[in-house]
Amino acid sequence: MANIKSQIKRNRQNEKRRVRNKAVRSEVRTRAKSAVDTAAAGAENQDDALRLAMKRIDKAASHGVIHKNQAANRKSRLMRRVAALSTDAE
Repeated sequence: MANIKSQIKRNRQNEKRRVRNKAVRSEVRTRAKSAVDTAAAGAENQDDALRLAMKRIDKAASHGVIHKNQAANRKSRLMRRVAALSTDAE
């Protein structure tokens, strides 16, 4: 445990950020998974699910939860998966 006042505050801040970032990362994964699932099912709302997943990825990158290149890689991978699933469904 830290004895220095500034380090105690830094630890509190880091814990708050860790919990917040964990929630954001979890939501990004959930939205990506739902986008893939709706594309696999051929549901009519797959465009909305994909758009929402992209939005969450961009928002996580803009808030510094994930790196901007990581966001680009995730979006690219998600688009490839959804495109492949939508062509298989047709």
